[in-house]
Amino acid sequence: MSEKRLSNVIGFDDTPFDRNHRGRVNVVGTVYASLRFDGVLISEVEKDGDDAAASLICAVRQSKFMEHAQLIMLQGITMAGFNVVDVFALSDALSLPVLVVARKQPDFTAIKKALLTHFDGGEMRWRIIETLGPMEPVGAVHVQRVGLTLRQAQKTIRHFSQHGHIPEPLRSAHLIAGALSFGQRRGNP
Repeated sequence: MSEKRLSNVIGFDDTPFDRNHRGRVNVVGTVYASLRFDGVLISEVEKDGDDAAASLICAVRQSKFMEHAQLIMLQGITMAGFNVVDVFALSDALSLPVLVVARKQPDFTAIKKALLTHFDGGEMRWRIIETLGPMEPVGAVHVQRVGLTLRQAQKTIRHFSQHGHIPEPLRSAHLIAGALSFGQRRGNP
């Protein structure tokens, strides 16, 4: 039995911010229909907050792209510092699989220590990461996934990685997010 190809993807990345920044941080979502760039979503989350999943859910639900979306792709499990995306709530609320992509394996020991030491609700944030499980290598990146098989993740990464190792929805979101902060952006996420 053949698995469904996930071709309508919304990829999210947060904008760069100064480490002393307080408050809201913009998040950019890029919408792809296969390799065609179809649109942009802009949302925001609280730096080091706990509203990332709720913000993404709202952005996708209120968009004209919700009807055709087949997959949510994230540039890492956190946004705006340590605002951990509850990928399980995100997947459940949108009835879509979620694929978390990272260029390299995160230092989960350091992340756990930071969450448990410095953040209210750190235990709950760590539980999301822990429940999601270890990152799996897929080509030159690492992934975590909810609602899709490893094979689907591999096919999706391969299909969308046209100009390097990072899938186009995330690469584009990263470039746009950087341009929002700095007026221009080039390079790899």
